[in-house]
Amino acid sequence: MKQQKQGIIQRHAKADNFKGFVQVLNTLLPIALLWWAAVWSAQQSYWAVAAVAVLLSLFTLRVLVLMHECGHGSLFRTAWLNRALGFLFGVITGMPQYVWSKHHDYHHCNNGNWEKYRGPLTTPTVDEYAAMTTAQQRMYRYTRSIGVAPLGGFVYLLFNPRFTWLKGSIEFLIHIIKMKIRQPEGSFRTHASGFKTRYWNSASEYWHMFWNNVVLLSAWVLVCSVIDVSLFFAVYVSSVSLAGGLGIMLFTVQHNFEHAYATDSTQWDYDTGAMEGTSFLLLPRWLNWFTANIAYHHIHHLSAKIPNYRLAQCHEENRELFAEVTRLKLSHVYGALKCLLWDEQAHRIISFAEYERRYQAANLSAARDE
Repeated sequence: MKQQKQGIIQRHAKADNFKGFVQVLNTLLPIALLWWAAVWSAQQSYWAVAAVAVLLSLFTLRVLVLMHECGHGSLFRTAWLNRALGFLFGVITGMPQYVWSKHHDYHHCNNGNWEKYRGPLTTPTVDEYAAMTTAQQRMYRYTRSIGVAPLGGFVYLLFNPRFTWLKGSIEFLIHIIKMKIRQPEGSFRTHASGFKTRYWNSASEYWHMFWNNVVLLSAWVLVCSVIDVSLFFAVYVSSVSLAGGLGIMLFTVQHNFEHAYATDSTQWDYDTGAMEGTSFLLLPRWLNWFTANIAYHHIHHLSAKIPNYRLAQCHEENRELFAEVTRLKLSHVYGALKCLLWDEQAHRIISFAEYERRYQAANLSAARDE
């Protein structure tokens, strides 16, 4: 793999503006039509509205993946197109794309190094899980279950980006006021440079958050002036939450599966992380379309510069190199979502069931020794 990697990247890491625009149009136009259908269906049947919301969630999931690709600069050949469309996709999904992409780049730089990155669900080590109380263990398992995924999607896409921007902005204003009182001769720039927050790392990140929220909130007001407020938020919140929940589950099972590569900084290898720390999801063609081929995650981690519309071809041309990559069917997803513990000693991800077997075996062994 290391010998052939550069050749694979040179052949397939070629963005195409035309293909990128086609994907934008075949995603955004159906979303506009579905919103029209939601308004029309509200006069006919609430079940029809619910069906439209489900379809909208699938297209919103596609927007999320395309937003993610713009962050990597791989959807379009032109940098400003990736930035502009990435911002638009971020408004549609509720996520400040530029800030999100910086965090996501950190994941790519450390994939498989679980000492540095524990995934979106903050996977604990076996020892950390063992140190939890029974109630804490139960709560951890419950909050990572499929049933609460839409709530997780709501918090991730709709609540957190608004809350962190508002909270961080208030903290920033309080900091400026305090510094102005202490050092009235100091400039605004000087006082601002001393402010630190975990919500953004630079002025450019803050202003991206600012404009994402301003444009999104303005869009809410504009749409609500045209259609019924309750209808809009019922369809919007449900579809975005479902899309967010699906996105979180999709991301999780592509890194958390039985015995996935999970090591520390001293033994970590980038390419091993790509091949053994990611899965290849065997999805039906229609679902591959809605997820913009993110199922070919092993190739995406080999090089994030390979556009989604070239991933399948890349896989087919190099099948022998990817023969050992873990393959997951849809029927395996539920089981993979139970693999949420990091075994530091074995350098792999294990399931709750495997942990329980070990725990019971350890207790039985201790009982025999007594």
